Amino acid sequence: MPTPPAGGAAQPGPRRSSTPKTPADAAGTTPGAAAPAPDPTAPDTAAARGSGKPAPRGGVRRSARRGVAGSNPWLAALFLLPALVLLGALVVYPIVYSLRRSFFDAADKDFVGLDNFREMFTDDAIQQAVTNNVIWIVVAPLVATALGLIFAVLTERIRWGTAFKLLVFMPMAISMLAAGIIFRLVYEQDPDRGVANALWVSVHDTFSEPAPFERANPGRQSPLTEASDGTISDPRTLRAGSPVHIPLVGIPRDQVDGAQEAARAERTPGKVTGTVWRDFTRGGKGTANEIDAGEEGLAGIKVQAVKDGSVVASATTRGDGTFELSAAADGATLRLPGSNFQAPYNGVDWLGPTLVTPAIIGSYVWMWAGFAMVLIAAGLAGLPRELLEAARMDGANEWQVFRRITVPMLAPVLGVVLVTLMINVLKIFDLVYIIAPGASQDEANVLALQLYKSSFGTDVNQGVGSAIAIFLLLLVLPLMYVNVRRIRRERRR
Repeated sequence: MPTPPAGGAAQPGPRRSSTPKTPADAAGTTPGAAAPAPDPTAPDTAAARGSGKPAPRGGVRRSARRGVAGSNPWLAALFLLPALVLLGALVVYPIVYSLRRSFFDAADKDFVGLDNFREMFTDDAIQQAVTNNVIWIVVAPLVATALGLIFAVLTERIRWGTAFKLLVFMPMAISMLAAGIIFRLVYEQDPDRGVANALWVSVHDTFSEPAPFERANPGRQSPLTEASDGTISDPRTLRAGSPVHIPLVGIPRDQVDGAQEAARAERTPGKVTGTVWRDFTRGGKGTANEIDAGEEGLAGIKVQAVKDGSVVASATTRGDGTFELSAAADGATLRLPGSNFQAPYNGVDWLGPTLVTPAIIGSYVWMWAGFAMVLIAAGLAGLPRELLEAARMDGANEWQVFRRITVPMLAPVLGVVLVTLMINVLKIFDLVYIIAPGASQDEANVLALQLYKSSFGTDVNQGVGSAIAIFLLLLVLPLMYVNVRRIRRERRR
């Protein structure tokens, strides 16, 4: 037995290893013996302790995944069956039937091969529809996306930006049918009913004075003559000091309400005087070409004296219809320009052959610009502001920041909006059918509307209609492919 050291100092205990014992050591395994193989079904201890290390691909997670999705495939199929039945009935079957039907004639008896597709590309109406579809696909989504981008950027800097966004987005809550009815009234030709022409006529009349009496004419017993442009002329030679009388008829009563009574022009030496009046007396008691009591003078009519094709003197009638020309009118003839009697300006024919396509595109943009604005505004809110501020501190102006930083960083969002609007354009025909009825449908025709007319219209040929449907499907597929790839790319991020 060893002798303890002097001084009664305590013996140091056995040295402890700094390395913690393994579970095998704790269980008393023999040093040097092989450690037992890990159990593949046992949970990862590091993950159980919350160390943050990922669990192995096998084990509990994989078996749990199999338990949720694959333990009972019949149960999963049972839940998916209603959706699959609806998908097959509403999507798959119509596509397969339309594909088969496109190779048969109108009676669905004889196989005609590609004749329906050949007719589709040779028919004038369908060619016009294809041209209009190209215009729609290119112009409408670009304009709606551009406006959405502008609205989203500008409303970031104003207090009432939220209210403005709400107003712009509100048309999205309206169906295509309702929007078509609204814009059918907006584009009405009569300015008393159509909003667009009411505004346009107001602006036009601000800068161009309307004609005072648009329906006036000389009458049957008058010595005056009327040209095709509405100009009224007096073939008699003017003499200074001799008043001339210019009787006009055909003027509605409402245009002379409150007018002064016509007065006879006084003789003025060295000058030509005269009177322009409404030669009509109720009851037919008046004398033709004579100023009778109670007949109204026509104010505001321009009178010209013409000699050798040139205007030598001019005047405007007073309230009582009288006028006075200078001595230069002596020996000339009298003329009332056609501008005195032109019909009132009724605005633009929005639904005519020239403007019907831009008008319908305008209604489409009105509906979908709010959709583009909301999506772009959401993408704009996620941009790193430090990049924008750094660019401004480096001396970039707002246009450079917008063009070189904002737009490139919003490219994915702009792509989503553009593709979505392109897909919607191919399917829209309610607007065309409601806004542009009658003859204008030929100029505003689109493939979707032509599909309806070929399949259910007066000249029914469901073979050609099915060919148009397949063609539309082929047009949509590339856009859908781009959209699906984008979604998958976003998921991988």
